[in-house]
Amino acid sequence: MGTRIAISQNGLSRQNVCYENYDPCFPDQPVVDLYLPMWASQRAFRSKPAFIWAEDNANRSAITYAQLNSSVQSIADQLLISCQRGDTVLILSSPGLDLVKILFSCQRAGLLSVPIFPPGPSFKSTKDNYHHLIRVLLQTKPKVAVADRAYIASIHQYISFSSNDTQLSQLLQNIQWLSVEDFEQDGNYSSMNSSTYSGCKPNELYLIQYTSGATGIPKPVLVTAGSAAHNVRTARKAYDLQPSSVIMSWLPQYHDCGLMFLLLTIVSGATCVLTSPTTFVNRPRFWLELITEFEATCTPVPSFALPLVVKRGGVDQAGLPLKLGSMTNLVLINEPIYRTDVKEFSDKFACVGLHPSSISPSYGLAENCTFVSTAWRSIGESGNFPNIPSYNRLLPSARLGSSLTEGQEEEEEMKIIVVNEETCEPVEDGIEGEIWVCSPSNADGYLGYPSLTREVFQARVRGSVSGNFVRTGDRGIVRGEERYLFVTGRASDMIKISDKLQFHPHYLETTAYKSCPDHLRGGCIAVFEISKMIVVVAELQREGGVGLYRGISKRIKEAVLKHEKIRVRLVVLVKSGSVPKTTSGKIQRWLAKEKLLRSELGVVNETWFNDGQTQAPAVSLVHARKGKRVEDGGEREEPVLSFRKDHHHFSLLSFL
Repeated sequence: MGTRIAISQNGLSRQNVCYENYDPCFPDQPVVDLYLPMWASQRAFRSKPAFIWAEDNANRSAITYAQLNSSVQSIADQLLISCQRGDTVLILSSPGLDLVKILFSCQRAGLLSVPIFPPGPSFKSTKDNYHHLIRVLLQTKPKVAVADRAYIASIHQYISFSSNDTQLSQLLQNIQWLSVEDFEQDGNYSSMNSSTYSGCKPNELYLIQYTSGATGIPKPVLVTAGSAAHNVRTARKAYDLQPSSVIMSWLPQYHDCGLMFLLLTIVSGATCVLTSPTTFVNRPRFWLELITEFEATCTPVPSFALPLVVKRGGVDQAGLPLKLGSMTNLVLINEPIYRTDVKEFSDKFACVGLHPSSISPSYGLAENCTFVSTAWRSIGESGNFPNIPSYNRLLPSARLGSSLTEGQEEEEEMKIIVVNEETCEPVEDGIEGEIWVCSPSNADGYLGYPSLTREVFQARVRGSVSGNFVRTGDRGIVRGEERYLFVTGRASDMIKISDKLQFHPHYLETTAYKSCPDHLRGGCIAVFEISKMIVVVAELQREGGVGLYRGISKRIKEAVLKHEKIRVRLVVLVKSGSVPKTTSGKIQRWLAKEKLLRSELGVVNETWFNDGQTQAPAVSLVHARKGKRVEDGGEREEPVLSFRKDHHHFSLLSFL
């Protein structure tokens, strides 16, 4: 049966309206925004909710396809009063239905949108957001900015204080600020087709999407309207989404998967239930309650969030009784995807109807708009989890198939190969290398980075006449007859102690957490290398005494040595919230390393290990400096980490 959703005076209720008259042969639209008037013009879809916003207090608000199309056209017309077609618009709206309207309105108006998470208007709580805003303003040079009225008032208050940073104040003053609340959203617009459409054309830029910042400073990715449309059409086919589908998402709506699922909703003619990431973090069970309430069929979730839901989203906890039998696609994003975490989640919620076959391990990146692949297939339970293989504890994120198998259609949409980074030649199945992707979904490049754009977006396979590939920076390996692709980690995060000793840090982080799950925060551990020394930075759930800290550090060291055969030399325990993450929750190991060297982490305790002995001097990691080390009869200058205690200096090199 199709999904039946309607708005009543008391919130959301079911009624006998079915949306199964979707014609799969209806011609694909060249840009996503053209799907909106198409659905809004059909009688069965005019009153169908396109998006529903849910708060954790029973408040629900919705907007139908007809209302959304009308609001989008009205706001687009008003944006063109302050802008000219092709201008850049910075979007700083809070998560919610208004943000959805603004995103589609910019495309309808032919504007280039730059949606980012709005930093606190005091710009004092987090310097990282402060610097990111400056970076965005300098790189994209927006003509106008759209934000909530209260946020704009705070911006003007910030500007009025002359003591504030002059660069940021000047940049903010050069922008025309438009309030979301001031847009008139009345009108009656329903008919539109590609011949009369004046919004962003397929080959025109419509979005600047910043990378997550997981492996370096976020970079602005240039996305055309046509590549975005291809990307979500491919994702719709891969997940078999239809107008009868109900999507539930709490992901940030500004970029990557959170933004893609907004577009995916409109392309599919589906209904999408939204809530904020903050709501999920505060009460993970609310995500499952919304799936239950709206009988959701598809939901994206970062794989690292599964243990959090298992721990804090219990079946027997107070709240709406859970019923997850409607779920067809539980889309797992953010590699690596550990089989044990997925199985624990699947087993935990099987009693409330969760089907293991709904598990959809997936892969994507901003440089390919978002979606790249999924290992899920709509071919019944036998071909899906748990009946798919593992490699080194990981689940696959793609099923490449062969020219004679089911993978042929997917290969035409997304050509995925694994390449030797040094030779630029494809590697044989069973050998790890860098993942390359060739697809109409490939973005155009990085704004303001011509050399990096050529390196990343114009890669060519040596000795081949094939087109350009995107170098993902991710490492992977293809295994099995069905050619499953396993994403093993980021190339830039790999720790290389020697030519023979190279490993991905996420394995050590997982092992470290499992050594003390009652004391450490899951998904809040960073492992990296300093001067060939392995460092573990781990967030504590709560503070204790020195004896407890040394015990935790020792268990981390022993567990990593036992299970990973790697010797940890330094364990740094930090306060909750100290390990830097992206807006989507990815660990920023590079930034954690920088903050440790700059003494900007909330360090609670440091424990050294040397030849199996615990060393816990009452000293602090204060800075990295240039020092000299005598080696082979000569001197060479190199970074040396220094410590200070009673006016004496201790070098990390003495522990190596």
